[in-house]
Parts: sequence; structure tokens; C-alpha cells
Amino acid sequence: MAQIIFLAILVLGGWMIYRKFVGEAEKLSARSKKAERERETGAMGTLEKDPVTGEYRVKREEEE
Repeated sequence: MAQIIFLAILVLGGWMIYRKFVGEAEKLSARSKKAERERETGAMGTLEKDPVTGEYRVKREEEE
């Protein structure tokens, strides 16, 4: 019985690590595609409107 529980915990842990890896890979891929589009168009960044002040500013990577 203990072996089955150990195996279940091992499989669950492996699945969680796999999902985290896939999520990080998707984020990296999206960031890379965004950078490639910016290079193709010559853009310097994406503007976003501040809802409080109404001013536009360049969106920072940390805010995503």
C-alpha cells in the first residue's frame, strides 16, 4: 500500500513540474513572438492608457 501512495505522489509531483515547465515555455514563446513582431514593424514598445490619469505610456514587461 505504501508503494502505491509513493508512486501516486511521485506521478502527481512529476505532472505538476511538467505543467509548470509548459506554462513557462508558453510565456517565453509569447514574449519571443511579441519581440519579433516589434522588430518587424520597428515599434519601440506597446502603448497603454492609464485609467486614472488618461495618459499613454510604454507598457513594461513586469506589468504583464
